[in-house]
Amino acid sequence: MNNIILASQSPRRKELLDQVGIACRVVPGNFEEKITSSVPEEVVTDLSRGKCREVSSRMRQSCIIIGADTIVSADNQILGKPYDKTQAKEMLLTLQGNTHQVYTGVTIIWKTSKEIRRETTFFEKTDVTFYPMSDREINEYLKTDEPMDKAGAYGIQGLSAVYIKKINGDYNNVVGLPVAAVYQILKSASETYDIQNDIFE
Repeated sequence: MNNIILASQSPRRKELLDQVGIACRVVPGNFEEKITSSVPEEVVTDLSRGKCREVSSRMRQSCIIIGADTIVSADNQILGKPYDKTQAKEMLLTLQGNTHQVYTGVTIIWKTSKEIRRETTFFEKTDVTFYPMSDREINEYLKTDEPMDKAGAYGIQGLSAVYIKKINGDYNNVVGLPVAAVYQILKSASETYDIQNDIFE
């Protein structure tokens, strides 16, 4: 698995790939994220595909590009990253004491220096249940700034871990990347195709 590119600036996704031995290079995308659907799985797959294709279009060497997007869905509302602390508090008030869903869409592109040879897109869903949070607890959490760059205004791997009652599904999906599923797809592709001689020049 050489020359893998992560089309994301998320340090958490990079850490997850590093954790399982998938060495990658980060190439931030210039894709304009626009939500055009109210269906969570459509949103994350569309956005991951757009990010991945945009970075792929700028690559001039053989490589594998991984793009991802994560959102939270609660009470039929899609929650992305909060614009400010007021919106972050509104999100946390919605999540506390309830169960919500975290969706991550992933697109993987295999390309040569000339063309895309294969593209795969999928999504993962995890149910997350929060303990109740008081106003004081929410306000103290907001002071840490941890919620500000995360979908749904919380990071399960951070300080908000004390408010997570249970999850049903892939924990790493909530962090930002279902890395086991990514690994299995990369592994399957390497076994199905002669990557060195076919997918790559």
